[in-house]
Amino acid sequence: MGVLGGQGGCGVMEWTGARYADKPTVEVQTWIAAPPARVWTLVSDIELMPRMSSELQSVEWLDGGCGPAPGARFVGRSKHEALGEWATTSHIVECEPPRRLAWAVEDPQHPTAIWRFTLEPQDGGTLLREWMQMGPGRSGLSFAIDRMPEKEQKIVFVRMREFETNMAFTLDEIKKLAESAEAADEAGI
Repeated sequence: MGVLGGQGGCGVMEWTGARYADKPTVEVQTWIAAPPARVWTLVSDIELMPRMSSELQSVEWLDGGCGPAPGARFVGRSKHEALGEWATTSHIVECEPPRRLAWAVEDPQHPTAIWRFTLEPQDGGTLLREWMQMGPGRSGLSFAIDRMPEKEQKIVFVRMREFETNMAFTLDEIKKLAESAEAADEAGI
């Protein structure tokens, strides 16, 4: 099974006409031939994520942290051709090894985005889902919307499609790493 994306994981995201205030979401999923514990080691290693993203450039734990735990914080530095470069501080809001990891970007009570990985045992492997919600807090995208309010729905849609594409790539990379590690273990390497 390949990576499935879009609303509900049913393919490519379709036009919804969503506005930023609607807090639009996107989810992608894939099945991985490795146990949840192995997949969790990859998903929870946020410093690995820039290797799996064209946008995220680096990630660093803050406050002396070295891994995910409720309340832990990390800074992510990103770069986008149209949006420029920026850094955000994220807060771990859910951490249930090896089932769920979520973080809120900037203010956890009014985040600019929420991201979540969910892992479920399935058919001897793991069903991995990545979900994100845009808003409700203002983000860099808000400035583009402020400049072109008549294009808000298109701006939101294009950005959500970019997220969907990037998320599908991330899950595909996690799948490759988890399955190659699993194969190496089975071969006794």
